Amino acid sequence: MSSPEAPEQLYAAREPVFPRRVKGKFRNLKWLIMIITLGIYYLTPWIRWDRGPELPDQAVLVDLASRRFFFFWIEIWPHEFYFVAGLLIMAGLGLFLFTSALGRVWCGYACPQTVWTDLFILVERWVEGDRNARVRLWNAKWSANKARLRLTKWVLWAFIALATGGAWVFYFTDAPTLLVNLVNGSAHPIAYTTLFILTATTFFFGGIAREQVCIYACPWPRIQAAMMDEDTITIGYRHWRGEPRGKLKKQAVDTNQGDCIDCMACVNVCPMGIDIRNGQQMECITCGLCIDACDEMMDKIGKPRGLVDYLALKDEESETQGKPTIPVLKHILRPRTILYTALWSIVGFALVFALFIRSDIDMTVSPVRNPTFIVKSDGTIRNVYEVRLRNKHGEARPFGLALNNGSELNLDVEGSEGTIITVNADEMKNVRVYVEAPAGSEAASSERVPFTFWVTDLTNQERASVDTIFNGRNN
Repeated sequence: MSSPEAPEQLYAAREPVFPRRVKGKFRNLKWLIMIITLGIYYLTPWIRWDRGPELPDQAVLVDLASRRFFFFWIEIWPHEFYFVAGLLIMAGLGLFLFTSALGRVWCGYACPQTVWTDLFILVERWVEGDRNARVRLWNAKWSANKARLRLTKWVLWAFIALATGGAWVFYFTDAPTLLVNLVNGSAHPIAYTTLFILTATTFFFGGIAREQVCIYACPWPRIQAAMMDEDTITIGYRHWRGEPRGKLKKQAVDTNQGDCIDCMACVNVCPMGIDIRNGQQMECITCGLCIDACDEMMDKIGKPRGLVDYLALKDEESETQGKPTIPVLKHILRPRTILYTALWSIVGFALVFALFIRSDIDMTVSPVRNPTFIVKSDGTIRNVYEVRLRNKHGEARPFGLALNNGSELNLDVEGSEGTIITVNADEMKNVRVYVEAPAGSEAASSERVPFTFWVTDLTNQERASVDTIFNGRNN
């Protein structure tokens, strides 16, 4: 009786990847992008920006307590969330554009997972050595030396992870104040909890999981298939030139052998552990390190560079048939990428336009519906409105309320003598306003009478208005 077949495994145990050090233009580009992106991330919370004595001086701040977002001279309020939505739309369109034109360049160069994994691998290489040394250490039994190297690496990773989590927390409150509070133990428990979670996840994602995050957790490798086509420039292996591959022979020259000497350099430097010679794969993040490794080997054996290179599927087909390579711009400038660029530009222009035309005064008017109106003893009809005034300036300012010219309606502000309201710097104030129509007036006897609330900044005479309705006796 035959034994039942073993069930198919849906998850394979992780095979650790130990990328070898490589030099070249793409590796240098990755170093440059890492320095820029990490520098922006770590240093931005410490940049100061003077907004006046009553406002925070942190250049970039997500002020959850006051429900505001500060970005240098720009201040975004909750009702202006469309700015954030617009930026998210631009980010999505940007990903579509770059993926359609150049494959997964975001994943290979600027994705936070890639950047921090690169940094963690750099530390690992400093402590444990290059690829061969790390492979031997991984396979070796535990010893005092192995424990020392692992502990040193983990401590350095922990410091990087702590700085990463700390930098993120600093974006949500004043950075210098929070740092002092974190050190002396007086910070809010939420700050410590958030810091711990971000430190732990950074340590795990960058140091332990690494490429597993890209393969199993990130949805983008699967989405990218819909964004790429035969004109997308991505990393490929020129089979027509490299095959049949074989080891380099010094004694005799095999004219039938391709340029690939099967040295595995492209595989050994890949942070995802794949063989690009097997074709485009979901795991490939288009980082270009295999190009640097292959070019270095081609230089050593006297063969032309470009066996592994950035190219489109159309290029490979043309080269196989001996046709000229299609110009890069012709690959990039095609209907899909032009459409993405146009949409991206339209959204960006709309956001900039909206940013420059928005008023420094914001007023909302909400009629009180219960009751719709009241009749005073002298026959006067009164409507009640909730008026919210927002002062977007850095100092307290007086605002004057008024109705449109020619209106027979009268205005009264609850708790205020006259119609002048003072609103503190960068705050919103709610006031109750009474609008009355004298007995016998047209507004008092009509069902619905339109009118306009006007607010004037008495400091610079800037004005804003809101149209609403007065409900009369026949309502």
